[in-house]
Amino acid sequence: MALITIKTFDNFGEAHILRAKFESEGIACYLFDENMMTLNPLYNVTIGGIKLKINDSDREEAQQIISEIEATPLTNKADAVLRCPNCQSTDLYSGFISMKGLKGILTLIISLLLFIYPFYIKRVYKCKKCNTEFKK
Repeated sequence: MALITIKTFDNFGEAHILRAKFESEGIACYLFDENMMTLNPLYNVTIGGIKLKINDSDREEAQQIISEIEATPLTNKADAVLRCPNCQSTDLYSGFISMKGLKGILTLIISLLLFIYPFYIKRVYKCKKCNTEFKK
């Protein structure tokens, strides 16, 4: 009964959602390095994120669940499917961290000079096909 890492996460919210989905489907799973990431999110690169581990025997079922979740298009508050304004694709990244624009460039320069974490970011949707960033 060997454990394998099926997915890694940057935040604990997404990790817990997928863990709950797996458990509701009868797949035993465990979160590793969650406490470290919760205490200090800057350790993400060092630790490698929060790891969701499952038994090797449940791999196919877990990958099928992940594929179904990723194939579901994103929707807005009115349950309308979100589309890229440039190419009309529904294949989008949600919560993409963007630093485009003057504020982003200034923040990047100040962060590099003072060795601090960037204090200005904006979360946007990003199209996987044409790389257009937009906010809805």
